[in-house]
Amino acid sequence: MARTQPDITVPRLAGRLAVVTGASDGVGLVVAARLAAAGAEVVMPVRDRRKGEAAVAKIRGRHPDAAVSLRDLDLSSLDSVAALGATLRGENRPIHLLVNNAGVMTPPDRRTTADGFELQFGCNHLGHFALVAELLPLLGAGRARVTSQISVAANENTINWDDLNWERRYHARRAYSQSKIAFGLFGLELDRRSRAGGWGITSNLAHPGVAPTSLLAARPEMGRAKDTMGVRVIRALSRHGILLGTVESAALPALMAATSPDARGGRLYGPGGLGTLSGAPAEQALYSRLRGEDEAKRVWQVSEELTGRQMHMIGKFAQDV
Repeated sequence: MARTQPDITVPRLAGRLAVVTGASDGVGLVVAARLAAAGAEVVMPVRDRRKGEAAVAKIRGRHPDAAVSLRDLDLSSLDSVAALGATLRGENRPIHLLVNNAGVMTPPDRRTTADGFELQFGCNHLGHFALVAELLPLLGAGRARVTSQISVAANENTINWDDLNWERRYHARRAYSQSKIAFGLFGLELDRRSRAGGWGITSNLAHPGVAPTSLLAARPEMGRAKDTMGVRVIRALSRHGILLGTVESAALPALMAATSPDARGGRLYGPGGLGTLSGAPAEQALYSRLRGEDEAKRVWQVSEELTGRQMHMIGKFAQDV
């Protein structure tokens, strides 16, 4: 018997400009394709141009009229983030949807970004924090919805405030959890500050559950020469429809959070099935690690200091677009 896939209706998005990070494969590719199919113009910032071109070809193969284009972005380099920001600001077009989806997961040995940050904290959180700061005038002008992709790992462990870069003792899973907790706290704080300051931006969170993406697959650049046992198990369970989702179903919470007229700022969306690992998307209770507003303010302040990006003058900036 064929497996029944959950789905949602994505509203028509003609005339909307969307930016999706991590769209060269996996969940990000599905999100970008669905947005393009709904009529949005989709910008796909990618680190690997060859993978990006293959992704664009896949989207256009299914949707010949899709308006999709590539830009260069390496979230592990603040200079690269700044260059993308300058490029898009130079194009001077309001952004209506931003899906912060790209990420790295559990390199076996500690690795750092070009700026010296632990790789997961630097890419998953700080890189996206800096990107939002770079795009603030465009997001404000578009009265954008910003959806940030976290993880079930944001419901584990804590932020290692005494050693944010894991220099003293690296633990891959805890460092990954930290990056997603910080990223989630930032996304919620962005919504609060936007509402308080009249920025016009709505910010919410999504998580994909568990599905067979490339996060745990062989990635030599991450020090992972072969697929992990974890991803092999995930593929098998997903293939047989046991507990876990597919790449297509894992994209649905972010699509709901980014496009549904019923999705709201400051909320979390994820799979609604058993253990929130798979199933049709639904609003979910915020993880306990994401409920502290003081913790979120601390993340915001530290992130501004580490990235050198300030985000408190959007009202003025938005008027310049």
